[in-house]
Amino acid sequence: MSTLADLLAEHTQLSDAAAAHLQRLVAEWQLLADLSFADLLMSVRTENGDMVTVAQCRPNTASTVFPSDEVGSVADRAMNSQLDRAFFADRVLRDEDPEWFGSVAIRREAVPVGFPGADGAIAVLTRAVDLTHPRLPSPLELAYQDSANDLCQMVADGTFPHQEGNPRGLSTPRAGDGFVRVDEHGMVVYASPNALSAFHRMGWSAELTHTRLSEVTSALLTDRFESEDVATMIDAAAGVTAPPVTPYRDVGMRMEADASRATVLIRAVPLHPRAVDTGAVVLIRDVTEVKRRDLALISKDATIREIHHRVKNNLQSVSALLRLQARRTSNPEARGALTEAVRRVASIALVHELLSGSVDEEVDLDEVVDRLVPILVDVASRDARVQVRHRDRLGVLSAELAMPLVMVLTELIQNAIEHGFDDGAADSEIEIVAHRDVRTLRIAIRDNGFGLPAHFDMSTSDRLGLQIVQTMVSIELGGTLAMGANPAGRGAEVSVTIPLR
Repeated sequence: MSTLADLLAEHTQLSDAAAAHLQRLVAEWQLLADLSFADLLMSVRTENGDMVTVAQCRPNTASTVFPSDEVGSVADRAMNSQLDRAFFADRVLRDEDPEWFGSVAIRREAVPVGFPGADGAIAVLTRAVDLTHPRLPSPLELAYQDSANDLCQMVADGTFPHQEGNPRGLSTPRAGDGFVRVDEHGMVVYASPNALSAFHRMGWSAELTHTRLSEVTSALLTDRFESEDVATMIDAAAGVTAPPVTPYRDVGMRMEADASRATVLIRAVPLHPRAVDTGAVVLIRDVTEVKRRDLALISKDATIREIHHRVKNNLQSVSALLRLQARRTSNPEARGALTEAVRRVASIALVHELLSGSVDEEVDLDEVVDRLVPILVDVASRDARVQVRHRDRLGVLSAELAMPLVMVLTELIQNAIEHGFDDGAADSEIEIVAHRDVRTLRIAIRDNGFGLPAHFDMSTSDRLGLQIVQTMVSIELGGTLAMGANPAGRGAEVSVTIPLR
C-alpha cells in the first residue's frame, strides 16, 4: 500500500510545504468525517487532468458508503468534472441530486483544499453522505453538521488544520467522546450527552448551555496553572481573546487536566470560516481510568527496576566476597576458580545494573561490552596486556536474550585472553565483529594468537567455560556456535549466531 507521501510524489509536483499541509489535514480529518457523518476522499489533479484519490477516511458516527478501498483510483468522467470544477472554481460545490449506487443514494460535496501562498487549490476533498433513509436530524446532528460546514469552509480557506503542535504527545478526543459547541463569546450553544457526563464527573451539577465554558472548566480544575491555561485555550479558540504569549508555559489547543473527581483530555478547535470567528468546537474525554492504569504501570515498572537494582547490589556483594576469598586462598587452582566466578557474577550484575535504568526491559549490548571488556582484562591471570577492539554495533536486545548472550561473550572473551596467546606477546589483539539484520545476530570473537590446538573438538572439551557457552547458545538462545581459524589471519575465531525473531 502506497503512503500519502508516495502518491503525492507520483502524481503531483506540490511543494514540501503544500504536501505537509495535506499530511496534517489527513492526520486531523477524522474529526471532520465524524461531524459530517460522511466518508472523505482526498483527490489530487495530475498533469493530464485526471483526479486521483490519494487518501480516504470513514466516519465513526455513520455507516461507510465506500466499503472498498478507493485510494489510488482515478475518478470517472462525471466525478472528474465535479472535482475539476471545484479545483478551479475554488469554492465548495454540492450535488443537486443524489447519485444512486445500487440501493444506496449518495450526495457528494467537493471541497477545494486551499493553502496559503498557493495559486489555487492543491487538492479536492469529497464528502459523501448516505441519503438512503432521510429523517429529521436531532439537535446533536445539527450541531455536528453546523460545525462540519464551518470546518469545510476552513479547508477551502486553507486555515484547517492549524499548526498547533503537540509537544506533550497527547491523543486527540473524538467527537463521540464529548462535544461542546461554543459561540464567538465563549458561551455554550450545545453540549452532547457524553460531554455533560464528563463535566458531571468533574463536579459540575448544572446544565452547560448558556454558560461560559472557560469559566466553568477553570472552576472545576484543581491546579491553578492548569485552570488558567484551559480557560485561555478555550477563549482563544472561540475568538474571545487573542492567544497570549506565555514564555514560561506551553499553552496549545489540547491539554490534560485534573479535576477533584476526574482527569480529562480537552481539545479546542477554532472555527473561523472566511476569516469570521463563529466560535469553537471543544472536545472532551474522560481519561480517569486510563490515568489510573498508567500510574499502576509506572508503579509496576518502578518496582521491577528497583528489583533489578537490588539484585545488582546483591550480586556485587557476592562478587566482593568471592574476590576476598580468592585473595585469602593459597591453592592456585581454587584461586583461579574463584576468580572465574567473580567474573561471571560481575557480568550478570552489569546486565541487572543496565536493566535497573531501562524502562522497557531491554539492554544495549554495546554499552555492556564497552563496560565489560576492561573488567575482563583486569582480572586476567596472564602477564601480557591484550587489546580488545569492539568494531561493529551489536544493538539492543530484550532482557531474556541479553542475559545469556552477555554470559556467552564473557566466557569467549575471557577464554581468548587466557588461552589464545603466548605469555609476553606484545601485539595481542582480540576483535569483536558483529553482523545484524532483522532476523539474526552473528557475533565473532577473533584473536591473533596461536589458534586452536591440533585435533581440537569443541563437543568433547572438558573446560567449564566452553560447556557453559554451548549450553547457553543452544538452549537459552536457540542459536549455533562455531569455532575455527581466524579468516582475517593467524589466530582463532569463535562465532555465535542467534535468531532475533
